[in-house]
Amino acid sequence: MNTRTLVIVLIGVSTLFLMAFIKPFSSSESWEVPAKYQKMKNPYVGDKDSGRVGQTLYVVHCKSCHGKTGIGDGTKSKSLKTAIPDFTSKEVQSQTDGELYYKTIFGRDEMPSYEKKIRDDEDRWLLVNYLRKLNK
Repeated sequence: MNTRTLVIVLIGVSTLFLMAFIKPFSSSESWEVPAKYQKMKNPYVGDKDSGRVGQTLYVVHCKSCHGKTGIGDGTKSKSLKTAIPDFTSKEVQSQTDGELYYKTIFGRDEMPSYEKKIRDDEDRWLLVNYLRKLNK
């Protein structure tokens, strides 16, 4: 193998290695939500009694990463490689209830799935309602 070919192969291998290493740290990758969930309507929107249940679920399952006020400064946040979204931001609050439901329950990457931990559909929606209150 001549020197030129060896250099090209090394550059290619190095590029693939760097791409594999950098991708997990990319926060610009969009989180695709299936259309079924994007269009889902929250049957408990505006439920006046949802605050306590939603808050309790948030404290138990979300606070350690997302923080007390939802800005992404929880005690575990510094140990994560994935960027933690600010629930109070316009970017998060502009998502549909169905999108928040999907992301909250099914997770991805370091965001765990809560499908088995929060089984009751009403509780899932009440958590979404609580996330909506964090921007106020």
